[in-house]
Amino acid sequence: MTYENLWAKRTKYMKASEIRELLRWVAKGDVISFGGGMPDPKLFPKEEMAEIAKYVIIEKGEKALQYGPTQGVPDLVDELIKFMKKESLRVEGAESVIITSGSQQGLDILGRILIDPGDVVIVELPTYLAAINALKVYEPKFVGIPLDDQGMNTEVLEEKVKDLKNKGEKIKFIYTIPTCQNPTGLSMSMERRKHLLEIASKYDLLIVEDDPYSYFLYEPVKFKHLKAMDTEDRVVYMSTFSKILSPGLRLGWMAGNPEFIRKISIAKQSMDLCTSTLTQYIAAEALKRGVIERHIPKIKEAYKKKKDAMLSALEKYMPEGCSWVKPIGGMFIFTWTPDEIDTKQMLMKCIKQYKVAYVPGQAFHVDGSGKNSMRLNFTYPTIEQIEVGIQRIAQAIIEEIKKV
Repeated sequence: MTYENLWAKRTKYMKASEIRELLRWVAKGDVISFGGGMPDPKLFPKEEMAEIAKYVIIEKGEKALQYGPTQGVPDLVDELIKFMKKESLRVEGAESVIITSGSQQGLDILGRILIDPGDVVIVELPTYLAAINALKVYEPKFVGIPLDDQGMNTEVLEEKVKDLKNKGEKIKFIYTIPTCQNPTGLSMSMERRKHLLEIASKYDLLIVEDDPYSYFLYEPVKFKHLKAMDTEDRVVYMSTFSKILSPGLRLGWMAGNPEFIRKISIAKQSMDLCTSTLTQYIAAEALKRGVIERHIPKIKEAYKKKKDAMLSALEKYMPEGCSWVKPIGGMFIFTWTPDEIDTKQMLMKCIKQYKVAYVPGQAFHVDGSGKNSMRLNFTYPTIEQIEVGIQRIAQAIIEEIKKV
């Protein structure tokens, strides 16, 4: 049968994630991976999770093994409200929170309920690759705003918003990872956060705050979540259990205006009816027992050592003409090679010849720039692998420079 004529038009905007594709090579076992943003599996609290899973199935199995409410099981929603309160994130009540099947589902739902073809979505430049892929299917016009050491340049943002408004463009939302940004590790300054909220108020805009990494700050930086600073209900907040507990649970959550959350819930009904009730009860119990609260400092300490090891290796091995961000938090170090190098073209050589993988940086740029950049994850590999892997990438870069 010929399938080509069956595909919906939107499928032409579907693109395989470069990160997910890399995992196939990592699975072979002999490739050092700086690719996916994966937690260190050795740090998973397996014994505590096993105990919790057994307890949930035996004591709460009648509910945990059954269908659940689309918006989320009350036990987990209540625990998340308490959890967010500790981060100064106050919500109106249970109707302001929804549990998603990973934060990736939340991004897809945002596209589904907000974007018509041609609508403008403003993002950071570079921004989270999987957000680009999730939203691209709905045919938006992406507008990228450059970053500097204070995060998104809000002066450039305001000029761009003015220009778009003057042209009659419909801006649907601003997507930002303001704290420990992916892929750069940069964080937005408090002045920029205030300015961003002022811009949103002035031009009547919605902000989507994606927050997977703020739990991993390695420097004593003071910040407030945009949602905590929001006085006009303009911020939709997103986070996930993937980094602070386990990505295998496939649990994320969103918090915002109850009307907005209700629309998300309606969209979710037709996607999966409800997020796994079993993993929701497990996560709720992990919060109740303080597992996550105890776990975060441990992984934060381990990741800081790995981050420092990667920065040290970059300084030691990278040739002249390379540069990189010194992140204050998160899971990644964004790196630039000399202009003449195309890191996407160099990748397969690195994988096959040098047995090391990274994510080419161009994939994170909605304007097609960044071909000489790469994102390096330091949380998954061991410290020994970090040393060896960076040395291998540096050698590959040196060879590429010699070709020019």
